[in-house]
Amino acid sequence: MSYPIEMIRHSLAHVMAAAVQKLHPDVKFAGGPAIENGFYYDFDTDYRFSEEDFEKIEKEMRELIKSNGRFEQRIIDLDEAKQIFANQPYKMEWLNEYDAVGEKLSIYTFRDFTDLCRGPHVESSKDLPRDGFKIRAVAGAYWKGDSKNKMLQRIYVDAFESKEALDAFLKMQEEAAKRDHRKIGKEMDLFHFEPEYAPGAVFWHDKGYKIYRRLIEYIRARQEMAGYLEISTPSVMDRCLWERSGHWAKYGAHNYSGKTQDGKVFCVKPMSCPGGMLVFGQGIKSYKDLPMYLAEFGKVNRYEAAGALSGLMRVREFTQDDAHIFCTEDQLESEVVKILRFIKDIYNKFGFEKITMKLATRPLSEFRIGSDEIWDKAEGALKHALDANGIEYEIAENDAAFYGPKIDNYLKDSMGRVWQCGTVQLDMNLPERFDLSYIGEDGEKHRPIMLHRAMLGSIERFMGILLESTGGNLPLWLSPEPVVVVPISEKYRDYAESVVADLRAAGIYARADLRDEKVNYKVRELSMAKTPIIAVVGEKESTDETVTLRKLGVEKQEVVPLSEFVANMQNAVKLPL
Repeated sequence: MSYPIEMIRHSLAHVMAAAVQKLHPDVKFAGGPAIENGFYYDFDTDYRFSEEDFEKIEKEMRELIKSNGRFEQRIIDLDEAKQIFANQPYKMEWLNEYDAVGEKLSIYTFRDFTDLCRGPHVESSKDLPRDGFKIRAVAGAYWKGDSKNKMLQRIYVDAFESKEALDAFLKMQEEAAKRDHRKIGKEMDLFHFEPEYAPGAVFWHDKGYKIYRRLIEYIRARQEMAGYLEISTPSVMDRCLWERSGHWAKYGAHNYSGKTQDGKVFCVKPMSCPGGMLVFGQGIKSYKDLPMYLAEFGKVNRYEAAGALSGLMRVREFTQDDAHIFCTEDQLESEVVKILRFIKDIYNKFGFEKITMKLATRPLSEFRIGSDEIWDKAEGALKHALDANGIEYEIAENDAAFYGPKIDNYLKDSMGRVWQCGTVQLDMNLPERFDLSYIGEDGEKHRPIMLHRAMLGSIERFMGILLESTGGNLPLWLSPEPVVVVPISEKYRDYAESVVADLRAAGIYARADLRDEKVNYKVRELSMAKTPIIAVVGEKESTDETVTLRKLGVEKQEVVPLSEFVANMQNAVKLPL
């Protein structure tokens, strides 16, 4: 019998806990869910796990799997559960908070290990792969994710249905390490970080900032063609604005804020939506003005824990390609579908062909705003838009924003990794809080529906994803230096500079590498920096008015007339509109 991979991973988590218990009988257990590519389990013990323990734990896991132990479920009441877990403080804390009167609890036992667990699990350890898992790392993790609680030890494990699947994943991880965007960023001289002075903020170098600007230029051009109006709102606004929107209650601890001399508390902008609503609220709007598309490349700041920061992928200061679409209820379905198709087309232009979508439903959160009736209506509207247009999607339970359900877009990169980037969020609550209205055909005031939309999401994060997916081999239109001209000696410097002048006159960024170094050294260094085209010029090229082209990743050189090369480059560097 074959089992879902999530069930295999969940069962292996229990096997690992049983192995750790056998090796360290005094261990206290927190929890261990299946996650993408594997699972983890949190332990509390005075023993400090290290890489030297990985092989021992894996060996013990294989012995337990070989024993063909069964995963046996029992349904018990709260009192019996407290007796079973009397010596497990983390399980007891959960049980003491459990207040579902009359409900039964599920426990699973595998060999000598018993855990609170709803399951399901495989029937027996004989159904688990003996060589399909590998311990990846051990890290600290606060109990319940709260820094006020004790630090536990979290063991991460990569787990798959077979050794072949695991080996394929590990090979992909090796390739990913080679393509780490921080490594590529250094090789290409794109950016750096200063953790001491500005943790989680990017210091853009010239070439990196060219890519950053080009990404914004492309999204801006596409938005203008689609009828978007671009706005810009203040970077610092009064705390009362965020209290009104509900963001302060939900994210206040992650906001940068400070009190001014007049006693007011101001916040550095953590998101753009309240500013967009204030712009829409200026003046009287008619139903004829809708839908209205307000876009903003808003630079936002959010405090992230230092341990969560990860190059461009997780920063404290970043730019979002936000937009807020205000529409009527009748326009809602067509606008949602239009946005989803817009996002998909954008991703395709960057080479991402495999796009999946998830409909995220209301969160189980004390910060959620709006009535169940509004949430029912909003979730139903998004589901109908997807179903009526034959758009495939999955359900992401309880993963919506605090103000409304959303459709998240996931793209798969060249290494098979999946990233959540673009999103469409349906909001019927914030327009109410900000008393937004338009005049309908009946001459009366009506409440607009607002759609929050991001395509790339964070420009910084998308750039990191793109660098890793392409290995830094960016398309010519996005490359910060599409052409570098290299003379074979000082004698041909003038011709090299004239080639650069022709390219720049045609709107193509180019430069000449005039350093006093050998040609092979320059070519090798420029190739390491992912320069797409190196144009080498010497006596023959200057006489014939040609260039010899070395293209990144192509062994064969090509001799092309200069005029033809310039014309070809003009087309190659155009934005893919």
